[in-house]
Amino acid sequence: MPIWKKILNQLNIPAQCQRYGLSLWECPQFIFLVMGIIIIGSSTATYTIGTRYIEDPREVALVVLILSFTLLILAFVITRSFERLAEASRMKSEFISVVSHQLRSPLSNIKWAIEFLMSGRLGKIEENQVEYFKMLKENSARMAELVKDLLIVSRIEQRKLPLKKTEFSLEDLTQKTIGEFDAFAKACNVEVEFFAEKDLPLVYGDPSQIKLVIENLIDNAIRYIKDRGKVEISIKKIDRQILFEIKDNGVGIPREDQKYIFQKFFRSENVMRYQTEGSGLGLFITKSIVERSGGKIWFKSEEGKGTTFWFTLPTK
Repeated sequence: MPIWKKILNQLNIPAQCQRYGLSLWECPQFIFLVMGIIIIGSSTATYTIGTRYIEDPREVALVVLILSFTLLILAFVITRSFERLAEASRMKSEFISVVSHQLRSPLSNIKWAIEFLMSGRLGKIEENQVEYFKMLKENSARMAELVKDLLIVSRIEQRKLPLKKTEFSLEDLTQKTIGEFDAFAKACNVEVEFFAEKDLPLVYGDPSQIKLVIENLIDNAIRYIKDRGKVEISIKKIDRQILFEIKDNGVGIPREDQKYIFQKFFRSENVMRYQTEGSGLGLFITKSIVERSGGKIWFKSEEGKGTTFWFTLPTK
């Protein structure tokens, strides 16, 4: 590529921000532009003040030159550091995306091969073999879930996760999702209660992605309850938004871990004592989807007593 095209590409700030998958305020090129404006303003102010207190114009010019040069070097170093971090983040996201795509096909093949073998079409399956096939099936399903989560995270970071907004009933979607967790809840001795206000308006968002949010929250609520427990879900209208609330009486989140709860790959130590499975990506994905849908998410938790999550979605 000719050097003049490279320079033009660098000057195209929106394109560079899109390349790194960053917002305008996080983009290295935009930061450099802002710092350039600050340098010009500082130099102008220094010159104006200097001419009032220093008689020799050469001394004023020297002070302004030294200040401008120092600030320019600092701006360049800071911008380059941000650019290297942004490039490393972009390459990491691309690597995760490529690896996730490449893993999906072999995992699907493994899944269908195991199901075909368990069907008995190739011969009778002995009882001692069934348990091993079940282990293979469960582990391949777990790997497929992890790959799916990694792919979603990669798309979120690259701002490539499609958001097809439409009006839909959050109540109907929640009821349907609760039904899908019925067997899992019963197996865990957990009772799920659901309440929704009457005549709730439709919410505005992507139903497939909001379903993923509800799934993550219900799965966490059930999974981290010891012995017998209860999960309470409610939906109500507040102003021009719909508020979703899910409350459990599980293990809770330690106070010192609560500030990290929405970070990627983070899992509390007390949670890992009860459930070693999990990628630590669910709440990161949940928060990203809710915020991209125009809502907010927050929680309250006390270790040993349970956790309550809330999120809002706009109505049209």
